[in-house]
Amino acid sequence: MTASFQADPVFDTGSVVACDWPLCQVRLQDDARFPWLILIPRRAGLHEIEDLTPAERAALMDEVVRAGDMVRALGQAAGRPVQKLNVAALGNVTAQLHVHVVGRRHDDGQWPDPVWGRGAPVPYGANGLQAAVSRIRLSSAG
Repeated sequence: MTASFQADPVFDTGSVVACDWPLCQVRLQDDARFPWLILIPRRAGLHEIEDLTPAERAALMDEVVRAGDMVRALGQAAGRPVQKLNVAALGNVTAQLHVHVVGRRHDDGQWPDPVWGRGAPVPYGANGLQAAVSRIRLSSAG
């Protein structure tokens, strides 16, 4: 989108780029405890949703819904169907505008607490990470 867009390097410590959608870079959080996507609008200098144009806000909401569908598909593929979607644009640690879309279950070990900063992440491992990213890319291509 914008040549000057760059995701904050802090995202590289816990997530991987899966693909780009019309507005957002889509990242998979490397924590197999939860199907979890992060959407980062590919615009430089954004901190709040209000920094987007009205059309971009609508596109972001469409992509949040699309990410929710993908999170549900990831949970289903892992044999842990999502019971509740958590959607949040916090920005307390990383100020760059981004939206978390997290699949939750009543038996997920953190329920009903938030997932941020709770417990140690469980990495997918190379094969699991590649399978999840491939699933996202395949779904996004169609």
